[in-house]
Amino acid sequence: MQTTILGYPRIGTHRELKFATEDYWAGRSDAAALAKTAEVLRQEVWTGLRDAGLDMIPSNTFSLYDQVLDTSVMVDAVPGRYRHLTGLDRYFAMARSVQDVPALEMTKWFDTNYH
Repeated sequence: MQTTILGYPRIGTHRELKFATEDYWAGRSDAAALAKTAEVLRQEVWTGLRDAGLDMIPSNTFSLYDQVLDTSVMVDAVPGRYRHLTGLDRYFAMARSVQDVPALEMTKWFDTNYH
């Protein structure tokens, strides 16, 4: 029998991703600092799962905000109202809004509390 895991938490043991993201949103840090936090967290998860003895370590499970948003960005399903933005500014505007541009509509998936 081989072992793996799905749905492993990505936020960090001490909620590092939450704090790094909030610092980026508030302008207390830049995109490079957020990317570094994300890199460290991904590495910690991969090595932690390896060290736990899993046979198969899942990949592409990390997200800065939301996997559905990640997929939309990956396939360039970006509404025109965000096209003037780039990078993380576009990504987070789609999730949270920016100035006069509202965020994407939240949709309830499969009768769960996940939006």
